[in-house]
Amino acid sequence: QVQLVESGGGLVQPGGSLRLSCAASGSIFGINTMGWYRQAPGKERELVARITNGGSTNYADSVKGRFTISKNNAKNMVYLQMNSLKPEDTAVYYCNAEVSKTRTAYWGQGTQVTVSS
Repeated sequence: QVQLVESGGGLVQPGGSLRLSCAASGSIFGINTMGWYRQAPGKERELVARITNGGSTNYADSVKGRFTISKNNAKNMVYLQMNSLKPEDTAVYYCNAEVSKTRTAYWGQGTQVTVSS
């Protein structure tokens, strides 16, 4: 089992920045990929950014150039730096961890990000 706990959400004005953090614990040795997803009211959950064990990253087109995903293996942490935030970035952001061997995906409880003036 893997446990994920997000933090860092909040209210920010358009153009502002936030950094989300995700702390992983439990059977973390099996994790292959970690990422951030988001879900806005009335919409499906969507991928925001993902990072592999090897450090390869990919981003949703809507956040390219504004968001950066990174990780600290020593601390078992994954981060999402969000700059130039827009109202359409408003959503609940979820941390995700995938274990390929067992084809299992783990999710955090989510953290609310609201971009509004």
